[in-house]
Amino acid sequence: MRAVISVSFPEELASELNRLAKETGRTKSELIKEALRAYIWEERFKKLTRSARVKARKRGFVTDEDVLKAIS
Repeated sequence: MRAVISVSFPEELASELNRLAKETGRTKSELIKEALRAYIWEERFKKLTRSARVKARKRGFVTDEDVLKAIS
């Protein structure tokens, strides 16, 4: 199933999107979907990293050296 979403862009960003679509031979929709997937992945990664960092600090792992000492 697909959902159609209408999004407005500032003129400069819309122009860049049009230019990139022409240069790459891809549709604007493909480019936007790819960018959104990358953004979502990055946000999930940041969340996991923050969570892991908190857990590591609670266990005394603050630096890379702490980790290396623990696994050596």
